[in-house]
Amino acid sequence: MLVTLADHRWNHATAAHLLNRAGFGGTPWEVEELVRLGPEKAVTRLLEFDRVPDPLPAPEWARPDPTRAERMQALRNAAPLARRELLREAQRTQQAHLLELRYWWLRRMASGIRPLQEKLTLFWHGHFATSFSKVRSAYLMWRQNDLFRRHATGNWRTLLQEVTKDPAMLIWLDQARSNRRHPNENYARELMELFTLGEGHYSEKDVTEAARALTGIAYDSVRQEFVYRPAQHDNADKTFLGKTGPLIAKDVIDQILAQPQAARFLVTKLWTFFANEEPGEEVISALAQQLRQSGYELKPVLQTLFQSEAFYSDAVMRQEVKSPVEFLVMAVRQLERELPPPFVATAVLRLLGQDLFAPPNVKGWDGGIAWITTNTLIQRHNFAALLVFGQPFARPQLQTRRPGPPATESRFAGRMLPADLHPLFTPAELGDRDQLFAALERRFLATSLSPHAAETLRALLTTAQPLDEHAVRQAIRLTLCTPDYQLT
Repeated sequence: MLVTLADHRWNHATAAHLLNRAGFGGTPWEVEELVRLGPEKAVTRLLEFDRVPDPLPAPEWARPDPTRAERMQALRNAAPLARRELLREAQRTQQAHLLELRYWWLRRMASGIRPLQEKLTLFWHGHFATSFSKVRSAYLMWRQNDLFRRHATGNWRTLLQEVTKDPAMLIWLDQARSNRRHPNENYARELMELFTLGEGHYSEKDVTEAARALTGIAYDSVRQEFVYRPAQHDNADKTFLGKTGPLIAKDVIDQILAQPQAARFLVTKLWTFFANEEPGEEVISALAQQLRQSGYELKPVLQTLFQSEAFYSDAVMRQEVKSPVEFLVMAVRQLERELPPPFVATAVLRLLGQDLFAPPNVKGWDGGIAWITTNTLIQRHNFAALLVFGQPFARPQLQTRRPGPPATESRFAGRMLPADLHPLFTPAELGDRDQLFAALERRFLATSLSPHAAETLRALLTTAQPLDEHAVRQAIRLTLCTPDYQLT
């Protein structure tokens, strides 16, 4: 078992670290609330998110379309010119829904009601990287997102079974096109390589046999639902990872999870996402053993991870580069301001390299230091100015590549107002340079700035005459642009 963090090490810095990694940060008073709870109860509160009512309903269009069959028939019967116009209109509608979906999810992250649930949903989105570019249905992308949310801390076996039947995944990895005469190997391969085992832990023969076992799993494009078609299933014997018989999809998943590597693979991915990229053998062995002993229940493993002393080590705290989503949502939460308008928020994430529902490939985003390039760092600085000063101060090139129709533009456009300073600092802090410096560190970093960054910030505050609202905004902007702030 991993050593649990000692109570005497629980303080503002460690509580802020937990809230940053198991959520999207928060205000100083939210951090202090976790400090008062103590480490075990703080982790439990984040994990038991089901006890908190979910205040944000699904998008209005996120439900089966009863007219879909009629519209598909009308499309088939239409003349060529009319068909093209119908397709263009459908594409515009889908793009509008996708924009709304991205913003809906960002609002869930920024609300802070169930931070760990949304952070895990983001983890699963990167793990089972599926893109709208091929699925072409915002409804199916929402369904997959909701699937990740509902099973965020559930059972790994159950989640794998559900993902195998998920309509977006069936389209994304071509399982919907697979049949006994022509088994498609894409999902079978990625199921082992990217989702459960990793390269080197299966053979090409295992891929072929798994693909045969998965035949029969199909997609009903009218109902937009998974459907099992027995006539398309290969009923003959297969040999997969050492097991022989008339295997089906359930057998494939069970046989994968019977491999010790499956638990090691998943806990390594979890540790890399929540802690750092270099998990020690002791950490992986302990978490993998717990995952297997729990019957692949995720919640107890996460409880152990977040309470472990290793999670709060110097090698982990403030050593991970914030992803673009984390940078956006954490800044919004710490500034206690509203999200930027949808077109702005989604364009910012695209510029910073993390377009939600559009991962770059089946492996998802690389993460880590790959988030930082000369261009994306400049864009982070521009966006920090936009959040603090509003649009009159900075207008980075945030226009989307394919604007929606006018009705969509007016619905989702909006002017960015400056951040309100009064909820952020007390009158005493706003009137005293030393107190303001300490308040900036506490609110945005929960620790001390590095010497060079601290010197630069103190110089700005010292030369600001007078210490007016503009000077305070400049200090906030500078804090958000420090190398320290790019780390979490």
